[in-house]
Formats: sequence, structure tokens, C-alpha cells
Amino acid sequence: MKRLSLLLTLLLTLLAGGAARAQRIQDAGFRTVGYIKDDGTVQDAGFRTVGYIKDNGTIQDAGFRTIGYIKGGTVQDSGFRTVGYIKDNGTVQDSGFRTVGYVKKDGTIQDAAFRTIGHAPGIPLSHAAWWFFFR
Repeated sequence: MKRLSLLLTLLLTLLAGGAARAQRIQDAGFRTVGYIKDDGTVQDAGFRTVGYIKDNGTIQDAGFRTIGYIKGGTVQDSGFRTVGYIKDNGTVQDSGFRTVGYVKKDGTIQDAAFRTIGHAPGIPLSHAAWWFFFR
């Protein structure tokens, strides 16, 4: 489960290409929980490297082991098992198609009851859904 948590932690921090600086990721109280650098390196709040995001959607841990993938709106673990879906409208579903939350266009992350649980401004909608699966 720890590897899966890291997988979706990395997915939340996935940033669209071409960023000029590290993108900050925050929890519901606007406390910084991590960063992603423009080269795909993901760091925790203490600037320790926790993983890497490849341009092809492959997610790696700090030891460069592949721990998952994101392909279109589908999130998979390292064994290519589907663990969730991200719909174009921001709805996040688990592998059984049950709604577990929402990602708004402004980067606000909400649980199924619409309570704000995180903030990821500038992060693509399709990559912010890790919060619902493995945190």
C-alpha cells in the first residue's frame, strides 16, 4: 500500500510540461506537502526526492523502480491493474466506478462529500486524482 500511496502522490504532483519552476502542492490548510520540478523530479515538503514522473506517464519511486502508470484517464499500479479513473469533468472513480471525489479546474481537490482536502493549482485535472486512492 505504501508504494501505491507514493504512486498517487506522484500523480497529484504531475505537472504539464514546460514549467519554469517547481510547482507547489498543498493540503486543505494550504500547508505545502510537496513540489514537482520541471524535469519531473518529485520532492516532499522537506525537498527530499520521493520519485520521478516520465513524459510517457510512467511513475517511478526514488530508487527508479516503476510503481505505476497513468494512461489517459486510467490510473494503473505497477502490475497494470486499474486502480481508478479520472473523468474529463473532474469526477474521480475507484476501480469499481464508485465516485470518490472531484478535482476542480482551479486545482481544488474535494472528497465525495465536496469537502476540500487539497490544492494543486496548475496541475492537469487528469493527474491530480492520486489523493483519492493512495494517500
